[in-house]
Amino acid sequence: MRNYKVILSFAAGILAMLILFFGLKSCFNLGEKTEKSDYYILTNQISKMNKMVVMEQNVSSMQKTKMGYEVFGKEVSNNSIITYTKTNAQVSYDLNKMKIEVDSINKKLVITELPDAEIRITPSVEIQSLDDSFFNRISEKDIKNVTQKAKETAVKSINENQLRTEGRKQLMENLNNIFVLAKALDYTIEDETGKLGVLGL
Repeated sequence: MRNYKVILSFAAGILAMLILFFGLKSCFNLGEKTEKSDYYILTNQISKMNKMVVMEQNVSSMQKTKMGYEVFGKEVSNNSIITYTKTNAQVSYDLNKMKIEVDSINKKLVITELPDAEIRITPSVEIQSLDDSFFNRISEKDIKNVTQKAKETAVKSINENQLRTEGRKQLMENLNNIFVLAKALDYTIEDETGKLGVLGL
C-alpha cells in the first residue's frame, strides 16, 4: 500500500514538472509569436504599396505664331495662330520594384533597392485664334506644325531635375507611414541604397 502511495506521489511530481515545463515553454514562445506578428504587419503594409504618384504639376501658356510671305524683302501678307497649351507633369514611383527585407530576429527593416522616378509630361494644345487671309490661307499642315512646336516648347519648359528632387522628398513623406510603424515596433531602419540618408532617414 505504501509503495502504491509512493508511485502516485512520484507520478504527481512528474506531472507537475511537465506542466511547469510546457507552461514555461509557452511563455518563451510568446516572444517568437510577437516577432512573427511584427513581420506580417510590416510585410503586409509594404505589399499594399504599388505605383505611387508623388507629385503633379500643371502649367499653362499662350503662344502666338506669325506666318507671312515677303516680296523683295517686304512682307505682303501675314496671318497668325494663337495657341493655348496646358501641360501636366507627373512624378511617380513603381513601389512594386522597391526591395525591403524585414529582419524580425534583429528587429531591422533593410531597404536594399529603390525604384527610379518615372516622369510623364503631357502637353495638350488648343487653337484659340486663327487670323486667316484670303491670299494666305492657313493649311492643316501649318496648324500641325504650330501645335507640334507648342508641345515641344511646353516639354522643354518643365524642369525635370527639380521635379525629381521634389518627388524624392514627397516619396520620403509617403514612406514615413511604414517607417513610423517600424519604429513603433522597435525596428531600426537601414538604407543600403545610399539614396535616403540625404533626407535625414
